[in-house]
Amino acid sequence: MTDLVVRLATPADADTIAGFNHALARETEALELDPDTILAGVTRLLDNRELGFYVVAESGGEVAGCLMITFEWSDWRNGMIWWLQSVYVSPSSRRQGVFKSLYGHVRDMAKRDPDVAGFRLYVEKDNTAAQRTYADQGMGKTHYLVFEDLKRT
Repeated sequence: MTDLVVRLATPADADTIAGFNHALARETEALELDPDTILAGVTRLLDNRELGFYVVAESGGEVAGCLMITFEWSDWRNGMIWWLQSVYVSPSSRRQGVFKSLYGHVRDMAKRDPDVAGFRLYVEKDNTAAQRTYADQGMGKTHYLVFEDLKRT
């Protein structure tokens, strides 16, 4: 996409991001999440920068994709790990460099922040298309497995 603009998301983007998150859960994990809960979660993060931030990519005035960054302190690296989460590109905009632009934007932000030690993300194990996309941007698989004990689903 030639006219792609990447920027920090604002509260005006909340509905679009929530819609993307709803679609992401459906597409990648066949989950039907509560739209009101998703919107509340998106809005809460947009209103509280200490929790993280969203970046959106626009083309022709329409949001084509987004990703969320949350923070993990690494004592091993004496710095922050930025977790990429809620990565979504609208179906009509896929394979057109939207994720590459989003990730490039947050990498540039991280280069200017001496506290950022690196990036991590988790990806659905069967989502091979996403895994190829991440590998194409220089990310590599780790030797870690993710375990969880969620209070809310």
